[in-house]
Amino acid sequence: MPTKKIEGFRLSPQQKHLWRLQEVEQGHPYRVQCGVTIEGNLNKEQLKIALENIVCRHEILRTAFQCLPGMTIPLQVIAETCQISLSEYDLSELHPEQQEIQTDALFQTLIQQPFNFEKCSLFDASLVRLSSQKHQLLLSLSAMNADGTTLKNLVREISCLYSTGLQGEQAGDEPMQYADIAEWQNELLESEETHIGKEYWQKLTIADFPKINLPFEEKVLKNPDFQPQSLRVKINQNSTQKIKLLSQKYETEVSQLLLASWQILIWRLTRETNIIVGLASDGRKYEELETALGPLCQCLPLQNHLAADLKFCEVLQQVERLANEVYNWQEYFSWETLLDSNENAQGFSGLPFCFELIDISNKYETNSVSFLIEQQYACTERFKVKLSCIYQEDSLVAQFYYDSRLFSLEDIERLSKHFETLLESAINNPETAIGQLDILSESARYQLLVQFNSTQTNSPENKCIHNFFEEQTERTPNNIAVVYENQKLTYAELNARANLLAHHLQELGVDSDVIVGICVERSIEMIVGMLGVLKAGGAYLPIEPTMPAERIALMLEDAQVPVLLTQENLLQTLPIHSAQIVCIDRIVADKVTENAGLLQSKKHNNLTALAYVIYTSGSTGTPKGVAIEHRNLSNYLHSILERLKLPAGASFATVSTFAADLGNTAIFPALCTGGCLHIISQERATDPEALAEYFRRQPIDCLKIVPSHLAALLTSSEAAAILPRQRLILGGEAVSWNLMEKVHKYAPNCLIFNHYGPTEATVGVLTYQVDFEKLQHDSETVPLGRPIANTQIYILDSYQQPVPLGVAGELYIDGDNLARGYLNRPELTAEKFITNPFKPQPDARLYKTGDLARYLPDGNIEFLGRIDSQVKIRGFRIELGEIEATLRQHPDVDQAVVIDWEDVPGDKRLVAYVVPKEELIASKSNLQNLKLSDLRNLLQEKLPAYMMPAAFVILKNLPLTANGKIDRQKLSAADKTCLFSTETFVAPRTPLEEKLADIWAEVLHLEKVSIYDNFFELGGHSLLATQVISRLRQAFQIELPLTHLFEFPTIADLAGIISERIERPSEDEAFAQMLAELEQLSEEEVQQILAKEGVNK
Repeated sequence: MPTKKIEGFRLSPQQKHLWRLQEVEQGHPYRVQCGVTIEGNLNKEQLKIALENIVCRHEILRTAFQCLPGMTIPLQVIAETCQISLSEYDLSELHPEQQEIQTDALFQTLIQQPFNFEKCSLFDASLVRLSSQKHQLLLSLSAMNADGTTLKNLVREISCLYSTGLQGEQAGDEPMQYADIAEWQNELLESEETHIGKEYWQKLTIADFPKINLPFEEKVLKNPDFQPQSLRVKINQNSTQKIKLLSQKYETEVSQLLLASWQILIWRLTRETNIIVGLASDGRKYEELETALGPLCQCLPLQNHLAADLKFCEVLQQVERLANEVYNWQEYFSWETLLDSNENAQGFSGLPFCFELIDISNKYETNSVSFLIEQQYACTERFKVKLSCIYQEDSLVAQFYYDSRLFSLEDIERLSKHFETLLESAINNPETAIGQLDILSESARYQLLVQFNSTQTNSPENKCIHNFFEEQTERTPNNIAVVYENQKLTYAELNARANLLAHHLQELGVDSDVIVGICVERSIEMIVGMLGVLKAGGAYLPIEPTMPAERIALMLEDAQVPVLLTQENLLQTLPIHSAQIVCIDRIVADKVTENAGLLQSKKHNNLTALAYVIYTSGSTGTPKGVAIEHRNLSNYLHSILERLKLPAGASFATVSTFAADLGNTAIFPALCTGGCLHIISQERATDPEALAEYFRRQPIDCLKIVPSHLAALLTSSEAAAILPRQRLILGGEAVSWNLMEKVHKYAPNCLIFNHYGPTEATVGVLTYQVDFEKLQHDSETVPLGRPIANTQIYILDSYQQPVPLGVAGELYIDGDNLARGYLNRPELTAEKFITNPFKPQPDARLYKTGDLARYLPDGNIEFLGRIDSQVKIRGFRIELGEIEATLRQHPDVDQAVVIDWEDVPGDKRLVAYVVPKEELIASKSNLQNLKLSDLRNLLQEKLPAYMMPAAFVILKNLPLTANGKIDRQKLSAADKTCLFSTETFVAPRTPLEEKLADIWAEVLHLEKVSIYDNFFELGGHSLLATQVISRLRQAFQIELPLTHLFEFPTIADLAGIISERIERPSEDEAFAQMLAELEQLSEEEVQQILAKEGVNK
């Protein structure tokens, strides 16, 4: 069989780039097309002749593309002749509005038509009759044969040929043919003499191009094919005139002013200071090329660095300089050369954002007919969004081309509104810093500031929390109010003890705004203490007994605490202080037999008085006390009850420390609605089996817990038993969708709420009910939700102005939940609680949370990280939360935490801790499938090189604080021992030690463990310790307290303790075993045993 021969010409650099883009597409998105309005008495036959003549004159209009065997890049093959058909449509009978709709539909249909590149039929023409004196000519060409300027030149030449044809004249000079231009371009790029021009572009490194995502850009693409759509927006005539005048004032081009505005908008929406936009240059720099047809246009990478304090006029001058620079070197640019010279260019398909200005204002007139381009579509590059500004006489049209896989029409409509607003702000205020230019329309601003914050409701009754508790006691005096292990109190009993304590505190001088410390273990005494202090009129300060003594002393001194409530067993652990000590358990034991129910404290219902003070860590290292008033707590109580919609009498469980406000979501709703509050001990709260056993005996309706704490518990075989029956409330951390799916699997009927709020805003101000019907999520994590009653949320930029939907900003809070401030810290209070600029009231305040968040399209808020979670690595400022969020995008990653680590002074590095998904953890071989190279590749795809962690550590769980939050300090301390073990390996000596080593290796995911290795130095932590205890229970049928692993953290030490337990079971274990056996018996069997033993009922 003879070899196929093709006589043709090399592709131009632009055509090669387009061909490579086209190869990966199933459709034919790359084309140029226009709608030309023809007014006057049109001679259709002469128009057809003009079209045929223009095809004959220009080879590119009859060029096909064919490949030789073994070639991947085709040749240009020029046909001798090529017939062009003119399709005709008559819409003259329709109303003008219908004509516009039908013509636009036809225009869109042409955009979707496929091309056959091997044939020369790559030029379509359609003629639409609107009236006897008005027609619309639609021209559509492949981008391999034309660009945007080709359309303008084509229409100009059609009008000329139409005119000369009518007059019987001959066409003008022979035009320059595209194949010749292509050969000239190729020779220019191959020439050694043009090395200076090529070196200019070779400075660009693809790896340095920022990977920018606009708000609400789709992260997962279901269709790999580029699917461009467009939106046309007409800029008003007044603004268009101002743009011209401003350009003249600063001696710049209109295109450069529009390009500067486009770059600024991208910067404002993404916070990316290094902005690279593809600047479309028509490639007709030389006079000989001005009228040429064919794809000469290229998108030239124009890089600009923006900062908030730059004035618009300064950015305009920057853009002018940069645009002129790239324009001067344009003929030396080639995407093929740039990509081939960059090792990291694999997968690069073009710049995400492009810009072009097309002047189609020329109206070409003949004797009796005029030709004017009214509509244009030019897609010659792959992009996310391209702004094409089209001049048409005195009007300006902004046409936004966008990849419809990434954005919805609504997204682009919002984007266009932002551009219009910013452009108007810039031309009216060119001396203004770009960070302060408006980008929100009045309607968008109203939505963000007013509509999303319409939460005003009637304030709760003029009562404090303890007043609501007392009223509930009158309604349900005999209901169980609080339970701790085997202890329980009814409402009447709890109220009586609280009254007794309140009376005693009043005798000690406790009154309004007097702060009383409460340092007790998790117990009923804690609740008695809280209510007693509130009833006495004072404010309570909860203190975790396990805190360092120095820190406890600091809090007592700072809060000027005159009275400290505690328990007798804690007296020896308390630091030296001046407060008078009251042991709650002692005073209750001494006086409970007295007629305590008649001891009523003085009524206190001052809503502006302090209710409690909670200390949080401070950036300076000194804890700060947050002062919460009764009105704050009362508003929170009523708001959260309205959101939860739980029936009265529900059972609540609190599993967190009392030293934080996390548990208040369970404590006060339970005690003010006739519910039962279950206080779960620290040991039980971290032991899945023990917690499940308790919940089976004491069914729980509502549980509030930190997500990472819950995730650790759900690794147990008892996962289903740990979840509540009706409401699960998650707070304190971002919540992953993976965790939600796991919870839903185990408890499909349980409603799940995400709950957000800093201590300064009284427990919580945002809630979100998880919707499992909505499988597609706009957010990376479960949203924080919407504000509760009488609360306003603002997401603001660094100038404290609202940011658009989807744009990251700092979250600010206003409303009835806002704390009084920081105790004895007026300067810090003034810094963090600022005047609200969006309200007329002079006392309206905003709290600066330091949290990074954004609005989702539906008005819910998504948490993005901490603004102040920043480190500097080699001079670069890095948000650790961004790296963590990116790692969590890996399909096998469940959790991720990144810390900065400076083991050697001056050598600071990032270390990433990754928790794989449960199914990988379950199988050691599967766990190995989570390759560090995959994680690195993921980060390289999405983040700059300086944000790449120096080390990755795979963990099965993350360490938690007593409050259930991720303990970053423990992570930092564990890092050195995880990565650099210095212990000499000593193998197990006995079968018991071998079993322990196996358990440790399994829990810690290590190949082997020395019997002298410290569990916690190997990366162990409290939740992993509970897994060890659970496995020991299963392996040896013994009960070991969790504290044993802290006291005996090596296999050698722990084996000795276990040996003693196996040989001599404790009384507690024997009793527990007997109870377990009894639980397996029916009531009838128990009665038979008791009767046989002679025990009376």
